[in-house]
Amino acid sequence: MKERHIPAQLLFFVLLLFGSSTFAQQEKGWLTVDRYLSWEDVQNPQLSPDNKQIIYSRRWVDAVNDDWETSLWIMNSDGTKNRFLVDGSSPKWSPDGTRIAFLAPGKPSGTQIFVRWMDAEGAVSQISRLTDSPSNIAWSPDGSTIAFQMLVAPDEDSSWKIKMPPKPKEANWTENPTIIERLNYRRDRVGYHAKGYRHIFLIPVDGSTPRRLTHGNWHHDSFKWMSNGKTIVFESLRIKDAEYAWRESEIYSVNISSGKISQLSKRKGPDHGPVPSPDGQYIAYTGHDWSDDSYIEEGLYIMKADGSMPKKIAEEMGRRPSNLIWSEDGSGVYFTTAMNGTSNIYYATLSGKTRPITKGKHILRISDIGRRGLAVGTLSSSQVPKNLISLNIRKPSQMQTLYVSNKTHLAEVKLGEVEEIWYKSVDDFRIQGWIVKPPNFTPSKKYPLILRIHGGPHAMYNTGFDFKNQNHAANGYVVLYTNPRGSSGYGSAFGNAIKNAYPDKDYDDLMAGVDEVISRGYIDEKNLFVYGGSGGGVLTAWIVGHTDRFTAAVSKAPVINWMSFVGTTDGSSWYYNFKKLPWEDPSEHLRRSPLMYVGNVSTPTMLMTGEKDLRTPMSQTEEFYQALKFQKVPTAMIRLTDGWHSRSTPPTNFIRVQLYLRNWFERFSVK
Repeated sequence: MKERHIPAQLLFFVLLLFGSSTFAQQEKGWLTVDRYLSWEDVQNPQLSPDNKQIIYSRRWVDAVNDDWETSLWIMNSDGTKNRFLVDGSSPKWSPDGTRIAFLAPGKPSGTQIFVRWMDAEGAVSQISRLTDSPSNIAWSPDGSTIAFQMLVAPDEDSSWKIKMPPKPKEANWTENPTIIERLNYRRDRVGYHAKGYRHIFLIPVDGSTPRRLTHGNWHHDSFKWMSNGKTIVFESLRIKDAEYAWRESEIYSVNISSGKISQLSKRKGPDHGPVPSPDGQYIAYTGHDWSDDSYIEEGLYIMKADGSMPKKIAEEMGRRPSNLIWSEDGSGVYFTTAMNGTSNIYYATLSGKTRPITKGKHILRISDIGRRGLAVGTLSSSQVPKNLISLNIRKPSQMQTLYVSNKTHLAEVKLGEVEEIWYKSVDDFRIQGWIVKPPNFTPSKKYPLILRIHGGPHAMYNTGFDFKNQNHAANGYVVLYTNPRGSSGYGSAFGNAIKNAYPDKDYDDLMAGVDEVISRGYIDEKNLFVYGGSGGGVLTAWIVGHTDRFTAAVSKAPVINWMSFVGTTDGSSWYYNFKKLPWEDPSEHLRRSPLMYVGNVSTPTMLMTGEKDLRTPMSQTEEFYQALKFQKVPTAMIRLTDGWHSRSTPPTNFIRVQLYLRNWFERFSVK
């Protein structure tokens, strides 16, 4: 990996952009936004088959090109001899540990599949020359073949062929139009869907011509090899009009030799992510029975390899079980689940007995479990960014930190204290939240308060490290972030409490949280600020239409008008979040739209959305901006260049968002 530093030209730009005050605070050793330009993340550690080595990804900000870069690093399983291996991502060990497969830019263009020998020579070969980007690479059990996914364009539709008049010599005509016929035709961070479907391919490790394994006008995802190497299982929905099915998917298998596809799961409802047992007798997966509830937590299931005898072995516990890994002897399944703001590891036996493997107020994710119970993953807490860790799954208390990310950046930084709170809201709902206090916090002082609201709305703030909150605290704010009703991680009843009622009583949950912090005596009630993005942008816009208690607000990527939103967002499923379709009865769409309450708004409210956002399109922001301006409410519209629904990419947009937020709040602060 190249040395990461801020070039002189960029440093000059940063100085101009941030001003002297930011760097004065840096001298105090607080977390300022400039540190983000050299931030890094660790991801996806993978154990070698002999347990002796670990390959993992390091992702860092490329400050020159305003992007993120990824490279692969390797270390001994005890954390020693940590060193750069190769530029690329998605590493996978071969079954015998002699090679790794990974993805990296290649020829003729785009992402390609590479294989690197793990001997002293370290020879690297590009084994694919694909016209589209492969993903989800996986070795066959005998190490001779690599399976991968790739988009395949459908046969050209001749019904749309038109005969244009002859083009004059040297004419520069407008390109042909984009013709759209699919229900869901675009997606945020992608743009217009390329015509085609995701299929499974096989390529020999010597680089011969890939063979397409699946066919038909359906997507084929989340595949895994069966241990016999003769079959692959995957997730799909191979039915007529599959694009119109809501919350439906099934598990299938495909025979490697014949290409015969068999449907394994058959219930009404979604089944996801099949993971075969080591002996090939069972398949673990997640799913739930069909329901029209707005939020449903999934359980953990197993079935026989032929699809028979499906049964649930772990009831709902929090968010959807993830990172399913079978025990070495095939007696049960390890998995990660998130609840009450934490993420820990659990184990479910085939008989359905579930127990926690780890406990703690942290975000722990295990990505691989090797021989004799050695597990590797990542761990984050409120004061610690994501680090690389290992533990013995049989003795989980003996956790070892293998690599500390951002050690240099945080060596002399004083972070704000994070305090967990629980409080009661209306209907006796107990709500969890956290308070971040400025470094050098003094209880006798009065501090401005920022209420930060998560998106989703079915999402969850957690106990992991949060750069944004720590940066707000470094600028002298107390930060409150909570999980109001509708959040995930607290059970289906809690998450489904906003069914056909969003926004509604989640507003009361947020206000009760503000009252709770104010009651502690260190908040300046003349300086209350609020912001959120996506679903948090919805609630921010709702808040300013229902109270004037906040000094200023920022609504990022909001939905303002449900009537215009449901037909312009990047998916049609939002129609299902209302009791009736808008052309049947528009009353609910209007009642739940922040636009309908703009006449009540007096709070200075800034809007901030990515120019490319397809999830909550810019037109939503424009509707609210125009309405606020018409009402002569102080407002501004920040249109982030190259920003999709995530306002944090590219990396400089992350910084801009933090700075514009602070600018707006300081502009209206009551001195």
